[in-house]
Amino acid sequence: MRELFLTICAPGIWVIVALEVFILILLIKEFKKEKKTIALCMGLITLGLIVDAAVIGLGELIPEGILPGLSRVRFVAHGILIPLLFPICGYALKAGKKIMTVVWGATAVVMILGAMEGFATDLELVSIAGVKRMLSGDGTPGWAEVITGILSFGTVIPLIICGIVAWIKQKNAYLFWAGFFMFAFSALGPATGNTDLLFFISMIGEVLMVGFFYLFAGKK
Repeated sequence: MRELFLTICAPGIWVIVALEVFILILLIKEFKKEKKTIALCMGLITLGLIVDAAVIGLGELIPEGILPGLSRVRFVAHGILIPLLFPICGYALKAGKKIMTVVWGATAVVMILGAMEGFATDLELVSIAGVKRMLSGDGTPGWAEVITGILSFGTVIPLIICGIVAWIKQKNAYLFWAGFFMFAFSALGPATGNTDLLFFISMIGEVLMVGFFYLFAGKK
């Protein structure tokens, strides 16, 4: 499996970017058609994932003096946009205005923490499978690592739980599958001893997640 990932990593990133751009276009059309805030949130997350993957994919072409700055943008954008998974859960379950006010308040706090985490992350240059990128280095503060964990799993687990509820109450399983595949591919790297390739393996989960987002928004 490792040899497969090493072989397809560099070109695979651009396949994922292309798929995410296509899904983003579909979500934009869905938002324009129905004016659903949930589709807007899904589109913004997809946009953030496109930026993330594109910067990583361009790593070998970007001068090393510029790469840290673009990577910083990537980390900050990730910290700001991923918390939108919380209001997506709320809208998916048709929460009332009072509950959504609380959800958006909590989301704003996590967004601020996510931006702080992005700025505080110590960037370290690594190369693997023909891909050069910046990742979190040893100088990253402990509190920033905690925020990273919250953004990685503290947002996906509620997505899975809300997906189960939506599946039972609305007969719409797409939100569950979005969270399930994101979680599964995030765990696949460490489980197979390919933690150093997690950045690519998790991208597969990300494109599946936003694909099921579109299916969920369209069915609603």
